[in-house]
Amino acid sequence: MGTDVTIRQRAKFSLGKELGAFSGLLILCVILSLSSPYFLSVTNIMNILRQSSLIAIVAAGMTFVIITGGIDLSVGSVLSLASCLAAGMMINMGWNIWVSVFLGLVIGGLMGFINGVLITKIPLPPFIATLGMMGVARGLAFVYTGGAPIYSFHEHYRFLGNGMVGPVPFPVILMVIVYYLAHILLTRTKVGRFSYAIGGNEEAAILSGIPVARYKAIVYTMTGFLSAMAGLVLAARLDAATSVAGDGFELDVIAAVVIGGTSLSGGEGKVIGSLIGALIMGVVRNGLNLLLVSSHWQRVILGLIILAAVAMDVLRKRQTGR
Repeated sequence: MGTDVTIRQRAKFSLGKELGAFSGLLILCVILSLSSPYFLSVTNIMNILRQSSLIAIVAAGMTFVIITGGIDLSVGSVLSLASCLAAGMMINMGWNIWVSVFLGLVIGGLMGFINGVLITKIPLPPFIATLGMMGVARGLAFVYTGGAPIYSFHEHYRFLGNGMVGPVPFPVILMVIVYYLAHILLTRTKVGRFSYAIGGNEEAAILSGIPVARYKAIVYTMTGFLSAMAGLVLAARLDAATSVAGDGFELDVIAAVVIGGTSLSGGEGKVIGSLIGALIMGVVRNGLNLLLVSSHWQRVILGLIILAAVAMDVLRKRQTGR
C-alpha cells in the first residue's frame, strides 16, 4: 500500500515536469515560427514528426529503463545490427519480407534481453554492460555487411519508412501506437508499478518480493525490440541498411527522455514526457536547419541542451533532498 502511494506521488510530481517540457516546446515553436516563415507549414510539421518518430519510439523503451535506475547505451548499435540482418535476409537470402522484419525485431529483443541478463545475473553495472553491447552489436553489423550498405528494398518494405496513411506519415502512426501501448504498460500493469518501485529503492523492492531481475530483463528486452523497430523503419526510409546507422543515436534518445522529465536517478518519469522531449529535439534540429546553422554548431547547441536538462535534474534532486 505504501509503495502504491509513493508511486502515485512520484507520478503526480512528474506531471509538473511534463507541463514544463510542453511549455518549452510551445515557446520553441513560437520563436521559430517568428524566425522562419516555413516552420509552420504542413509539410515542415510532418517532416518534424517523421524525423522525431524514430527517437521517440526508442525513447519509449528507454523511459522504462531509466525509471528502473538503469541506462542503455547500446540502442544505436542494436538499431544498426537488426536493420542490417533483416535487410540481408530479404536481399541476400531472398526471404519473405515480413518474416525478415519479424526476425529483425526478435534479434533486437534478444540483444536487449542479453543486456538484462548481464545486468541482473553477473551483475554488471548497466553503463558497462550496455557499453560493451554497443561495441559488440556495432562490430557484428560491420562483420555482417563488410562495411557496405545493403540496398534495393521492395516497395512494401519501403512503406514502413516512407508510406502515408492519409496525410500522416506511417512512422508517425507507428509512434502513436507505441506510445499508447507504453502508456498503458507504465500506468496499468505490474511492469510499470514495479519499474517505479525498483528505481525508487531497489533493496526495498527486493524485500517486498518484487522479482527485480525479471522486470529489469523485461524493460531491457523491450528497449532492444523498439531499437530494432526504429532501425527497420530507418532502413526503409533510406532504402538502405548500413553498419554506421544510429551512430550517436543513444545520446539523442537519452536526452529526449531526460528533457521530458524522467530522472536519471530512477523512480520518476512518464512516457508522454519522453514523447515531448523527442519532439523538442526534432523541433530544435529542424529550426536550426531552417535558420541555416551549421551542423557543427548544431552539435554544440544540442550538447548544451542535454547538459542543461541533466543539470536541472541534479539540482532539483539536491534541493528536494534538503
